[in-house]
Amino acid sequence: MKMDDLKNLDIQELLQSLQDLDPENVGSWPAPVKIGIAILVFIGVIVAGYVFSITGLQDQQENLAQEEESLLQEFERKAHRAHHLDQYRAQLEDMEESFGSLLQQLPRDTEVPGLLEDISHTGEGSGLEFEKIELGDEVEREFYAELPIEIEVKGDYHSLGSFVSGVSALPRIVTLHDFRIQPTGGRDREGVPDDGLLRMSITARTYRYAAGDR
Repeated sequence: MKMDDLKNLDIQELLQSLQDLDPENVGSWPAPVKIGIAILVFIGVIVAGYVFSITGLQDQQENLAQEEESLLQEFERKAHRAHHLDQYRAQLEDMEESFGSLLQQLPRDTEVPGLLEDISHTGEGSGLEFEKIELGDEVEREFYAELPIEIEVKGDYHSLGSFVSGVSALPRIVTLHDFRIQPTGGRDREGVPDDGLLRMSITARTYRYAAGDR
């Protein structure tokens, strides 16, 4: 009998012996079979543990990599802020100075009549005729109060433009809103038609510093 026949015979006998094994009576199995199965189980446990361990380590590595990236970005932001800290402080000082300057431009109660007088002089100096100028109801804001001033004037186009420009140039903060301009369609005091004249209704708003009221 040749060597190949012996190998085939051994394999066939092994397969036959495995088929004859009683799964309900493991104790009767041949010792080599028990050892072989134990080795296979041991190897399977090692492989499964290795696979699960590698998967867990990979997940942990990804989480650590994401955390590292987040920390690096946060570090870069803080480093950038620290590098420009002096610049930020200088900007803050400039803002505080500008804010203080703006607050100084907000009139106090006692200065409002003078502001009305300045607006009147500006309109008269522009060649306008005032038909109405009066304070409205004060509107409270967070740290200041708005004082609307209702104005109606009459004059030509260039006089209206000069008046708006003059009010904007006043030393106190005055903003202009709700422009309404229309032809007068009437006559002057001597009864002469005032063709070419316009009537402008406008709301000027000035602001009073009100932080001390709280």
